[in-house]
Amino acid sequence: MSSTLWLIIGFTGQALFASRFIVQWLVSEKRGKSVIPIAFWYLSISGGLLLLTYAIWRKDPVFILGQSMGVFIYTRNLMLIYRERRGSSLPQDLS
Repeated sequence: MSSTLWLIIGFTGQALFASRFIVQWLVSEKRGKSVIPIAFWYLSISGGLLLLTYAIWRKDPVFILGQSMGVFIYTRNLMLIYRERRGSSLPQDLS
């Protein structure tokens, strides 16, 4: 792939990753309290994966380690959220 395409991948990843803070801020303002919406985690994962791909292409071990750990943590947070949602739909005596 050309360098221009890799730059597009890197900038797109950075834009997705940065936009998660805007989403979090807007949702928090709307609800009048600090919250982290599900979209925050999806933007974190998608931006993190694109940035990880870019870091691998750049062969940057610091960037690779940072992004790979982040993607794992964002995915784990989504797993915990969905597990909690499934559990909360159970009747009280089963939980």
